[in-house]
Amino acid sequence: MSERPQVIYAREQTLDAAEFRRVLVESGLGTMRPVDDEPRLQTMLAEAGLIVTARLGEPGGRLVGVARGVTDSSWCCYISELAVSSSAQGLGIGKGLLDEARRVLGPKVAVFLVSVPEAVGFYERVGMERLTEAFWFRRTQ
Repeated sequence: MSERPQVIYAREQTLDAAEFRRVLVESGLGTMRPVDDEPRLQTMLAEAGLIVTARLGEPGGRLVGVARGVTDSSWCCYISELAVSSSAQGLGIGKGLLDEARRVLGPKVAVFLVSVPEAVGFYERVGMERLTEAFWFRRTQ
């Protein structure tokens, strides 16, 4: 039985757009994100109030997970991406990213997200409460 690699979680507000893109593609979210629009990816990162990363081995190691949130850091945070590279899925990194985001934000900040249907069970297993009263206006581009 092989030993699990060490995972380093950190807040990285200056995450490189190319690394972010790679994790989106490797996670499967690349089909639902503007991965071929680098200026838009850069803006997504620059305007995020919270970026938490998971790297293997050591600080500065290979990026394998990202949680990106829009937040006021006082009342609420919307996690717009929770992406884990397929090669690192099953190591607890998704839960670790959510735990680190909650640690950074503190107990006074509520955390929300919208799940793809395939991931609903994961969010239920990590203890997130399902909301039925959510609404949105879809983007048109």
